[in-house]
Parts: sequence; structure tokens; C-alpha cells
Amino acid sequence: MQSQLTAGVLRFQREVHPARAALFEGLATTHRPGALFIGCSDARVIPELLTQSEPGELFVIRTAGNLVPAYGPRPDAVTASIEYALTALGVTDVIVCGHSGCGAMTALATGEDLAGLPALAGWLDAAGPPTDPARPAAGTGTRIEALVRDNVATQLARLATHPSVARALARDTVTLHGWTHDIRTGAVDVLDPRGATFTPLS
Repeated sequence: MQSQLTAGVLRFQREVHPARAALFEGLATTHRPGALFIGCSDARVIPELLTQSEPGELFVIRTAGNLVPAYGPRPDAVTASIEYALTALGVTDVIVCGHSGCGAMTALATGEDLAGLPALAGWLDAAGPPTDPARPAAGTGTRIEALVRDNVATQLARLATHPSVARALARDTVTLHGWTHDIRTGAVDVLDPRGATFTPLS
């Protein structure tokens, strides 16, 4: 794997960077992304690829399960990044994007034993969505998909507890968006403004 990564860097330096030298020259002194994209750490979900964004256009936070901790007195990397994106960079859109086959949501939906992953278990317990034990057991895939959607709505609500987000919402200078992405089909569904249903992106 290391040799593959090294070869990729060398190809970037040899072919990609020179072809886009003007773009990188500008980015060297300018950082003005228009949107904050909060996605999962899953290697299959690439925000820039999904949105076809250029370097510098997205400020990206990736966490296990695309989780956002509620604002609290103790600083953490996610909170610091949200604050920087909203206050220093002035992003005008924030997207929380869940995805199909999410390992974190699968663990919650199926009650997977996470004794061997105590840090992950604590993270999901602290920032994960509430799970509904009454959710029908039939169709595990459907149950996971429902939790992926529930989780996006939960994280949008948690975002609003962050002072930087609350201030921007009060000034009407930012819009929050909830997305789910199907890896197999490429489909993206969007949470409606009332936070009730997801509909295909159009």
C-alpha cells in the first residue's frame, strides 16, 4: 500500500499539479470554501468526488458515523472545526451526509458487541442517534437505512447547539442540509426543511 501511495504522490507532482498550477498558486494564499461538509470517515465516501468540487471549495469534517457532538464546555476537534468554518471562513452552507452500509449505524441497528472497540462504543453512545428497540426486526437493511436517515436529522439538531451555528442561523447567513448517499447507485436524498422526509436530490 505504501508503494501505491508513493506512486500516487509522484504522479500528482509530475502530472496533476503542473497542469493546475494556477489553481494551486491561488489556493496557496486564499482559503474561502463555500460549504462545510460533515461526512463519515468511511473510505468509500469522498465528499469532493460526490459533489464534483474543486480543491478549496469544501471544508470537510469526517467522523465515524458522521457524528457531531453536542456543544459542551470541553473543546474537541469537531467543535473547533465547526467554529472555524462558520466564524473564520464564513461558509454559507453546512451539509451532514450519511451513507448506505455505514458501519457505525449498522453496529447501532444490530446491537453489535463493541467490547473490543471501547473508544468507538463511547463515541456512538455520546454522539450517536437514539435507537428505537421497537423498530421492526424484519428487514435489517431497511432498519439500518432508517437509522442512517434518523442519524442525519439528529446530527443537524446537534449542530444547532453550537454557538457559531446558532449565531449564523439567527443572522440567516447559513443553511443546514441533510443528505444520504447510496454508494451502489450514487443516489443522494435530501431531508426536507421540516426535517420529516427525505426526497431525491433534484
